[in-house]
Amino acid sequence: MARTLEFDYDTTLERATRLFWKSGYAGTSLRDLLKEMGIGESSFYNTLKSKKRAYLECLKHYNETVDRKRSKEFLEAPTAALGVRALFKDILESLDNPDTPSVICMMAGSLTHEVLDEAELRQYIEGRISTLQNAMIARMSADKRDGLLAEGFEPELVVPVVSTYMQGLWRMALVSYERTRFERQIDVFLTGLGL
Repeated sequence: MARTLEFDYDTTLERATRLFWKSGYAGTSLRDLLKEMGIGESSFYNTLKSKKRAYLECLKHYNETVDRKRSKEFLEAPTAALGVRALFKDILESLDNPDTPSVICMMAGSLTHEVLDEAELRQYIEGRISTLQNAMIARMSADKRDGLLAEGFEPELVVPVVSTYMQGLWRMALVSYERTRFERQIDVFLTGLGL
C-alpha cells in the first residue's frame, strides 16, 4: 500500500522551485531545500529521492507554469513576429516584477556545468529548448509561406539566434538592467532579423 503524503506536494514543489530559481542548482543545499519546503529528510527522500530529482521536478513545474504562459503568448499572437515580441515583453515584465525570485529565468539559470553534467537534467533541458525552438520555427515557416515574412527569411537560422539572444539578455540583466535601454536593443535586434 502506498504511503499518503504528509504535506501538500504542489505547495512544497512551488517553494522548492522558487528556491532553485533564486539560488540555482549548485547554490541550493539539501538543508536549505528541506527548510524552504518545510518537510523532513525522510519525506523528501520518500517523495523526491534526491536533489537532482527534486530539481528536475521543479524544472517541469516551472515549464508548466512560467514557460507555458510565454509559449501561449507566442503561439496566440496574430503573427510570429508579434509572438516573438510578446516573448521579449514577458521577459521585461519578469525583470520588472519584484516578486520574481531571480533576475535570470530558471531555465536560463540551468545552463551551468553542475546541471548539464547530470545526464537526466541535460536531456530534459535540451528537450525543452528543442521543443520551443521547433514551435518557433514552425510558426515562422507558416508565416513565411503566408507572405508575412520576407522570402529570404530563414527560420532555421533565425530561431537559434533569437534563443541565444534571450539567454544573453537574461545574463546582461544580472549586470545592469534598465527597461528602456533593453526595449531599444530588442527592437533593433528583432527589426534587423526581419521580425
